Amino acid sequence: MAITKSAKKAQRQSVKRKLGNLQYKKAIKEALKQVRVLAAAKKGEELKKILPQVYKALDKAAKVGVIKKNNASRRKSRISIFAAKVGK
Repeated sequence: MAITKSAKKAQRQSVKRKLGNLQYKKAIKEALKQVRVLAAAKKGEELKKILPQVYKALDKAAKVGVIKKNNASRRKSRISIFAAKVGK
């Protein structure tokens, strides 16, 4: 348990940051799940419409620091390749 005033504040901050980070991670997971569902249903056109939302979720998470910039870039690249294969 935190004893000093500064330690208590740091603990409060870490809880708030954790909740924020979880929101970004949840947005990424939900977007990727939509991609998988549409790919399984062979809905290429709808999949292409959802890609900007996926990119947005990844970019926001990278900007805030939840995931690294290269991680977001790698995921976007793999998703676009995957979508291209499904769209054929």
